[in-house]
Amino acid sequence: MTNVTRLAWHDVAPDGAKALFGLHHYVTHATILPEELIHLVFLRVSQINGCAHCIDLHTRDLLKTMPIEKVVLVPVWHEVPHLFSARYRAALAWAEEVTNISQTHASDEAYAAAAAAFDPKELVDLTITIAAMNAFNRLGAPFRLPVKARP
Repeated sequence: MTNVTRLAWHDVAPDGAKALFGLHHYVTHATILPEELIHLVFLRVSQINGCAHCIDLHTRDLLKTMPIEKVVLVPVWHEVPHLFSARYRAALAWAEEVTNISQTHASDEAYAAAAAAFDPKELVDLTITIAAMNAFNRLGAPFRLPVKARP
């Protein structure tokens, strides 16, 4: 793999960046979801999509409120259900379902499980949260946004 310099998408399309950051602002300031849950979903979606910048950023955010022992197990949360509340497991499951929508088609079973854990406004806000991070990942990964992590 070569290290080709990529565009700074937010500089090239500042109006697009403004719109996307407006969505991010809604998710982080106007939804009724807890901040920790938002960062958990942001991290899981970014792991699925392989966005190094977002994984680095949201791991750091999540470590402010969640012990490292839990954070490192987010990719395998199915195997450690005792570490995550039923509500967090429902959010992670819905995040995976929506992020992988081309394979899952947001099944009725997955929707019913998410709807059982979240009231209607929370479920819409959760789905917007997932959609927002998917949008950011689709810019962060292809344009190779930098990470803070250092050797």
